[in-house]
Amino acid sequence: MTAFVSEIVVGKKIGSGHFGDVHLATDPVHGEVAVKIISQEPTESDGVWGHRKAGFLAEAQNLASAAHDNIVPVHHLVESVDGKSIQYCMKFCSGGSLHSRYEVGPLPLSAVRKAGAEVLLGLDALHARGMIHRDIKPGNILIDENGVARIGDFGLVTDDLIFGYADRAGYSDHLAYEVWADGVTSVRSDVWAFGMTLYRLLHGHSWYSESELPRLSIHEGGFRDHLLWLPHVPRRWRRAIRSMMVDDPHKRLQSVGQVQQVIAGLPIAPDWSCEVAGSYVRWRRENGKRIVKVEWNRISARRHEWKAWSEPAVAGAGNNRKLGASDGVVGARQAIGDLERFFLS
Repeated sequence: MTAFVSEIVVGKKIGSGHFGDVHLATDPVHGEVAVKIISQEPTESDGVWGHRKAGFLAEAQNLASAAHDNIVPVHHLVESVDGKSIQYCMKFCSGGSLHSRYEVGPLPLSAVRKAGAEVLLGLDALHARGMIHRDIKPGNILIDENGVARIGDFGLVTDDLIFGYADRAGYSDHLAYEVWADGVTSVRSDVWAFGMTLYRLLHGHSWYSESELPRLSIHEGGFRDHLLWLPHVPRRWRRAIRSMMVDDPHKRLQSVGQVQQVIAGLPIAPDWSCEVAGSYVRWRRENGKRIVKVEWNRISARRHEWKAWSEPAVAGAGNNRKLGASDGVVGARQAIGDLERFFLS
């Protein structure tokens, strides 16, 4: 690629990543865009930078060929005249990434299934072109101005870089068992990472962070059997996600097509909103003219209580109705089992 002066007008920083900062910018052809600026690091020799830069530039053709409604379009890569940086120009997705939504709390089943189905369409397009994403996670799922999920940041990670990148970028939790074992990625390792992504979106950051960091135990095997589920997550969702996260890649769901078939049949009703706040977990959903609420108080590791009730959507339009509750303070297993039965009813 011949170096030339870019006519992109770079504005405020809107994000940071392992490879560089992302800025809002204006492009004479595409209008408002997002630009990732990748630069030579202060301690990086010219030789190492030259090799790394050549890899980025070589990916330009692959990135441009991956046009799809559920992939963030990459418009072009521009090398600076001095050769010290690259501008990676792509579509600006005004809805931001799902990582921001994940940090707020669990997403409803309907939102997770919709985003998941859209991501799978983009991932299938990448796999059909012989490309592996290697970095499926909430932060790389962007929402465009129409509310459509698009995959971003593909084509920049190789098997040679996978561990260093994952560690520095903070996504080691999304490396499949076989990647830890032999360092080789595949279509099926993307499936594993997609399953982990669904799990995280269903549970939100606060709940997810209560467990031991997956990166510390995935390599030991059997990780999927130790996932901690919020009680409202249906068993069909749990089975589906576990089927994407089998240790043996040959026994895992083998392709995006197989995952799509499973996702399409997952239930989204009743569609609870959920909040995890300290020791409390709260659920809410509308049911006609009434609102159903559930509250679970995790007083300590062994002391729990919960209650469920409905109340009129309009204040003063009726009385509250008790729907269920624990028999005082009970153990964790009892509370979780009772809550799961309540959500199944």
